[in-house]
Amino acid sequence: MTYSIFHSQTFDQELNKFPKDFKEWVTKIEEQLNESPYVGDQIRVKWLREKKRGKYRIYYLIYDDIKSVYMIGISGKKDQQAVINSIWLLIDQFKDEIKNLIKKK
Repeated sequence: MTYSIFHSQTFDQELNKFPKDFKEWVTKIEEQLNESPYVGDQIRVKWLREKKRGKYRIYYLIYDDIKSVYMIGISGKKDQQAVINSIWLLIDQFKDEIKNLIKKK
């Protein structure tokens, strides 16, 4: 079964700062995630992952119950821990956001 891919507003704002080749790489990652969401490196738990390209990482949450992947952040290596800490603080908010995005779909 395929997974739907969604972006947080923050993810889109960060992505817009990157060059075209990085955006194309993200599109390829989305195609992978659509079929197999558990690619990338696990962060603490099975459903929080990161995918790396050079010095940058994209972060995403996997929701098996609603067959969705929520792309939530981009960072460089030096900001990695701060971003992961923020994700943990906002984990409930992300669940609410993706449910709202699914309703709008």
